[in-house]
Amino acid sequence: MDRLACIDVGLKRIGVATTLGLGVITPQSPIYRKNRVQASADVDSFLVSWDIDKLVVGLPTSHEETSRRIRHFVGLLKFDKPIVYQDENMSSCEARELLKGEMKQKRDGRIDSLSAKIILQRYIDNLKNP
Repeated sequence: MDRLACIDVGLKRIGVATTLGLGVITPQSPIYRKNRVQASADVDSFLVSWDIDKLVVGLPTSHEETSRRIRHFVGLLKFDKPIVYQDENMSSCEARELLKGEMKQKRDGRIDSLSAKIILQRYIDNLKNP
């Protein structure tokens, strides 16, 4: 099975999750975003260091401007393996719900990476049940 990574691109942080072929999806530390160039270089470094075979990118289907910004960001990546898009609608709300009571308005990126985990799980579920 492919080594997959998923990113949930935000304006301040990029949530990251991986699965290394065992079917277990693990949220990773988020990538903090100072600017697009730095963030895309950090994502590229992450993908190389984890030897990722395919990148899944969360994409909102209901917000055109955000979708355009995310596609532009992905265009900055030097990653030369398959990149696929997966609907991310409501993944952040779902992540917040899962962490309710566990955090007090702390913006440490856990929600972002948990959101990436949810998006990656959706992608894998869609592969199993097209």
